[in-house]
Amino acid sequence: MGFCGDDFLLSSPVAADLYRRVAAPQPIVDYHCHLSPKDIAEDRRFESLHAAWLEGDHYKWRAMRADGVNEERITGSATPREKFQAWAETVPHTLRNPLFHWTHLELRRHFGIDDLLDGTTAEKVWNEANHQLTTGPLTARGILRKMNVVLVGTTDDPADSLDWHARITASGFPVKVVPTFRPDVAGKVHQPEKVKAWARRLADIAGVATDTHSGLLAALTKRHADFAAAGCRASDHGLDVLAATHLTDAEAAAIWQRTLAGTPATAEEADRFATHVALHVARLNHARGFVTQLHLGAFRDPNAPMARRLGADSGCDTIGDLSQGPGLVRFLGRLVDEGSLGRTILYNINPADNALFAAMPGSFQDGVIPGKMQWGSGWWFMDQERGMRDQMNMLSDLGLLSRFVGMVTDSRSFLSYPRHEYFRRILCDLLGSDVATGRLPDRRDWLDAVVEGVCHGNARAMFVDPVTA
Repeated sequence: MGFCGDDFLLSSPVAADLYRRVAAPQPIVDYHCHLSPKDIAEDRRFESLHAAWLEGDHYKWRAMRADGVNEERITGSATPREKFQAWAETVPHTLRNPLFHWTHLELRRHFGIDDLLDGTTAEKVWNEANHQLTTGPLTARGILRKMNVVLVGTTDDPADSLDWHARITASGFPVKVVPTFRPDVAGKVHQPEKVKAWARRLADIAGVATDTHSGLLAALTKRHADFAAAGCRASDHGLDVLAATHLTDAEAAAIWQRTLAGTPATAEEADRFATHVALHVARLNHARGFVTQLHLGAFRDPNAPMARRLGADSGCDTIGDLSQGPGLVRFLGRLVDEGSLGRTILYNINPADNALFAAMPGSFQDGVIPGKMQWGSGWWFMDQERGMRDQMNMLSDLGLLSRFVGMVTDSRSFLSYPRHEYFRRILCDLLGSDVATGRLPDRRDWLDAVVEGVCHGNARAMFVDPVTA
C-alpha cells in the first residue's frame, strides 16, 4: 500500500467501499473553525504558500520549535520563503505526527503535488503551489468551493463588527458563512485592562452601556440578536472549567464593578463569572434554537515570555487536568431544571476525560431531538488518528455513533479541509474492520446510513436545517 494512496487508512474491502461510495462525496459542514470572514468577503488571493499554510498555524509552529527552529524563522522577521524552507526541513522529523499526514494530503488535494516535502523539494513545491495560488482558482472562496463546503461557522466576538458577514451574504456566495457567538473575553475578569477595553467596544457596537452587570448582559443579549439576524447558528465558549458553584446576580454585579475599577478577580471568581456568562448565553441559545458549544480544559499561555511576545494562540497552550465533572453536571442540570437546555456539544481536551464526556450527554437527552446532546469530535491534542479512533470507540460504547455530528476543522487555514477526508477514512475503517471481524453485519443500508449521517447529515440537521429545540 503506497503512502497516502487510494486505500490510505482503509484496511478492508468494506472500509474502502464505504469511503469511496458514501463518505467521500458528502459535502462538508464546517460548523466550527477560525477562518477569517474578511478573507472570504474579499475572496482573498493568497500571495504565497506561506500566507495560505503557515501564517497562523500554531500546530506547525509548535512542531518547528520542537525541532529546534529559531523563532525568527517561525513567527519572526525571516522572509516567507525562509519560513517555508524551515517548515519543509521540519516535515521529515514529523513522522507519525498527524502533521505529516495532513501536510501531504493538503499538497495532494489542493495542488496535485505528490512530492514528499523536505528541504530538497521545498523550492519545487513552493514554486508550483505559489503559481496555482496566484493565478488559479484557489482563492479563499475557490478553496471552499473545491472542497465541497456548504457551511462555514466562523468564530466571532460579540464586540466584532458583522460587516464582513453582511458583505458575504450580499454577494450571493453559495457557501453559507455564518458567525458564531464567542463571548470569552467577558469572563476574563482576572484581567481588568483587557476586559475594560473590550467592554467599551461592546458598548459602542451594541449601543448599550456596559458599566453595570445588567448593562453587560443587555449588551450581550442585543449582540446575540444581531448575530441571529446575520445567520448565527451557535455560540462557542473556551473555558478552563465550568464552576460547580454559581454566582447570584448580586455577586456577579460586584465582581463586574471591581473589574471595571481595575481590581483583578481571583481565579475562582473568574471561573464562576465565565460560567455565569455562559449560562446567560445558553438560555438565549435555547430560545433561538442555537447550539451551545463548550470547549473545556485547556491550559492557556503557560509560557509567559512567549505569550508576552506573541500573544494568544501562538502554539504554547497545553492539556489541562482540571476536574470537569462537577461543573458540567451543575451547568447542564441547572439549564434542564429551568427548561432552557438547548442543543449542546461538549469538547474535552484531556483524553483522561473521554468516558466522562461520552457518558454525560446521555443523562440530558430529551427523547425528542435525535442527538440533541453531543460529545464533540476529538479536539486539538486529540484530532489525530488515535484520538479520533478513541473518541469514536468510546462514543460507540456509551452513546450513539450514528447520531454523531462528526468532524470540524477548528483551523485558521483554508487549506485544512483534507482533515475531513482523514476523519472520514478513519470512520469507514472502524466500521469496515468491525464487519471483517464479525462485530457488525454486512448490511450496507445500515452502514451507509451511519457514514452519511456522521459525515454530513447529522451536522446538516443541527446547523444548516435545524429543528427548533
